[in-house]
Amino acid sequence: MIDDEAGPVLRLVKDLVAAPSRGGLDSYGPVIGVVEGWLREHGLDPRVLRDGAGAEVAVVCEVVGRRPGPRLVLDACLDTAPFGDESAWSSPPAIPVERDGWLYGRGTADSKTAVAVFCHIAARVLEGRDRLAGTLVLLFDLDEHTGGFGGAKAYFESAEKPAGVIIGYPGIDTLVVGGRGVHRVRLHVHGVASHSGGRAATPNAIVKAAGLVAALSATKALDGTGAKLTVTEIGGGQGFSVTPDRCSVGVDVRTTADFGDDDAHRLLEAVAHAVDRDWPGTRPTTLEAVTSWPPYALAEGHPLPAAIRTAATRHGLALRTKVAGPSNIGNYLAGLGIPATAGFGVDYRGLHGTDERIRVDAIPVVLAVYLDAVRALLSAPPECP
Repeated sequence: MIDDEAGPVLRLVKDLVAAPSRGGLDSYGPVIGVVEGWLREHGLDPRVLRDGAGAEVAVVCEVVGRRPGPRLVLDACLDTAPFGDESAWSSPPAIPVERDGWLYGRGTADSKTAVAVFCHIAARVLEGRDRLAGTLVLLFDLDEHTGGFGGAKAYFESAEKPAGVIIGYPGIDTLVVGGRGVHRVRLHVHGVASHSGGRAATPNAIVKAAGLVAALSATKALDGTGAKLTVTEIGGGQGFSVTPDRCSVGVDVRTTADFGDDDAHRLLEAVAHAVDRDWPGTRPTTLEAVTSWPPYALAEGHPLPAAIRTAATRHGLALRTKVAGPSNIGNYLAGLGIPATAGFGVDYRGLHGTDERIRVDAIPVVLAVYLDAVRALLSAPPECP
């Protein structure tokens, strides 16, 4: 039965890839239409969540069992990373192409294949709803790659607290049960505005910011902690005739138990102050907090990863568990006291990069493992005669 569904799953993945949904860049209407249409055709009742401004941030769908039980959420992001340099792709990133056993296209790995797999699981669970104890929820985020996580926040901060969340990130041989934390900051660097053609020069905020970037990149304070600092964005200036008086630098710090939020803040503040001292006559650099999540890890033997690993073993996979280097939405959920797994899914290459792709023949086993795990977690005990 599962092998028979691999083709339909693949067709849905292709339809999703062909509806570009780059976070913050594309209209989400077309990709929402694909998901809503498929779910409705299969007897399900999806709804779209919106933020306070009315923007679409998630698609949600529930299958309610005949008997009471826990709520289990299958979560996958429906938006994607940008395309990058499209000329470097072997085929256009929004055109799904099968080649040599791989399906190419932006979002194949992160995470439209998981969306398609979870849709099929919901349809199968609906068929056996009489044996379901509890509620299965599909949550497809539309605000993940922007860093806003509006979909997750809109759902989890208003819905009944679930017993667990399974996040459908890819990766065929591991199950992620934790993640490093994240501490994201924008550093606002100040100079002095003047006419760029004037004979007297004034302190240039972009040049000062370049010195800050170099100092951050050279720091050794994170060595041996498992933490990581990355400068991720820089922006400033306008046109050619003005010496810029402001430049912003985005910094992403992945935190650990040995290097947490307070450590990250103190480091960024110290490096910024050191650079400021070399630029007299300019305002001090200010720090704007953007996102902060603590690191997390599920306890050994937690039933959520146990169910997935047991199902994987049944289907010939020996999954190892790990705490991921990158943080994930599980960090946010940990702050709400909601356990989450991530990172078991199809085999992939090029996630967020050129020629993103997934191995097509991995779809059946991923579908089978998750279907068995969901049934185990939401199975109703037999009724007494």
